[in-house]
Amino acid sequence: MAKTLKPGDPAPPFDLPTAGGGAVSLAALKGKRVVLHEAKLPMPAAGTLRLQAERLGDTLTFRVREDGAIRRVNEVAGVPAAEDLAVRAARRLRVACGTRLGADITLEKRLPLGGGLGGGSSDAATALLALNQIWRAGLPRERLLALALELGADVPVFVGGENALAEGIGERLTPLSLPPAWYLVLTPPVEVPTARIFSHIQLKRDSKPIKITAFSVEQAGNDLEPVVCREYPEVARHLEWLRRMAPAWVTGTGACVFAAFLTESAARQVLDQAPKGMRGFIARGLARHPLRDLAR
Repeated sequence: MAKTLKPGDPAPPFDLPTAGGGAVSLAALKGKRVVLHEAKLPMPAAGTLRLQAERLGDTLTFRVREDGAIRRVNEVAGVPAAEDLAVRAARRLRVACGTRLGADITLEKRLPLGGGLGGGSSDAATALLALNQIWRAGLPRERLLALALELGADVPVFVGGENALAEGIGERLTPLSLPPAWYLVLTPPVEVPTARIFSHIQLKRDSKPIKITAFSVEQAGNDLEPVVCREYPEVARHLEWLRRMAPAWVTGTGACVFAAFLTESAARQVLDQAPKGMRGFIARGLARHPLRDLAR
């Protein structure tokens, strides 16, 4: 039976890290995905858990409600509350664990919409992991992964909490060891709807399987990239410029593009050379999501 937080009980005793990276990079690689996710979060206080991905990432704040309602309490441009993956995740978790509690959810959206950075998927995973603790539901990771898959193919890898090769529709995750890196992410001023790219008639659909023992981003490539660049010239322009400086790729379905560097200073030097009007940020890669230990 699920454990619940009773009115008047103290906040759950979370032991959370206070530092981390600052972004998500998502590469769709020949029909599969490699997801690199970093987040930063301060300590929770008095019934509220606040999760943040540095100043660049989304911030989610959860406050326990005793009436069982789940609401997003702020307006977010481009993200109606009914379509917010964090809200949908909270509602699915509430049904799954049988709690009588609810939550007020505040979303501060910083990751660009339609950028291919997995922001909505990461928000959904954060809601599952955080509320599983706040409500003291005690669901194991395996059950949370099943709920995550109901929300979207990219959500399970964030619940898994490690760099991984995702296969099928996101249900098969193979841990992936990646070298330490700093990522420069450019953010073209366009939104790329995922559904439009995956349904495009010119999308390649006969890629050869990736062998995990020989995996590298350079060898794998991104099957979605040609379609994205053809349909969105701004993405192509950003990618062309970044490739003059380093090997670079589109993040999943775009619109963002990224490159990996050995040091922060090397990434910073390239960003400082970006043409006027070209924006971006730098994030350090992590091997484990800071929230991973919230589930077992």
